[in-house]
Amino acid sequence: MTKIAVIYYSSTGNVHQLASAIAEGAEEAGAEVRLRRVPELAPQEAIDSNPLWRAHVDATANEVQEASPADMEWADGYALGSPTRFGTPAAQMKQFIDTLGGLWFTGKLANKGATAFTSAQNTHGGNETTILTFFNIFSHFGAVIVPPGYTDPLLFEAGGNPYGVSNASGGKSATVTDAELAAARYQGRRLAEVTAKLVG
Repeated sequence: MTKIAVIYYSSTGNVHQLASAIAEGAEEAGAEVRLRRVPELAPQEAIDSNPLWRAHVDATANEVQEASPADMEWADGYALGSPTRFGTPAAQMKQFIDTLGGLWFTGKLANKGATAFTSAQNTHGGNETTILTFFNIFSHFGAVIVPPGYTDPLLFEAGGNPYGVSNASGGKSATVTDAELAAARYQGRRLAEVTAKLVG
């Protein structure tokens, strides 16, 4: 059975929704999936300043396990997701990536399927550049990048981002559309299917 790790950071819940859908899609393709969130780094006063942020942190505290480098080592393929911060992944995700040096050095992140997803406040708020930044990281890992491309018509209904599913939140939570969730499930299935070929 192909093993897929879906590891993400989400502040108000949109990336969490996408991550859950990607995990569902990978499971539909027959993969064993670990859905994990990276540790929150922000101080409590910052989280408390945004009721949506506080609500999401509290809702997922006991629902989703925290990620560790062991999850990346375990996986045959991985999907990483983060909201965009000035066109790049959030510091919380970057900090997790920075803990993977030992696995990178020993080649344990290489030759695995890899895909990325994101959410920004605005349609052109950095979604594509954030995903492409993940692609830079995947290249250093020696991973095999698995973008959705334009391989299914449903991707056009979700905004047509060929790099990975993305969402424009408008600064609100729970804004992921049914079309975006369908695209995320498709992206998870595609990651699992391509990764199975790599493993095979």
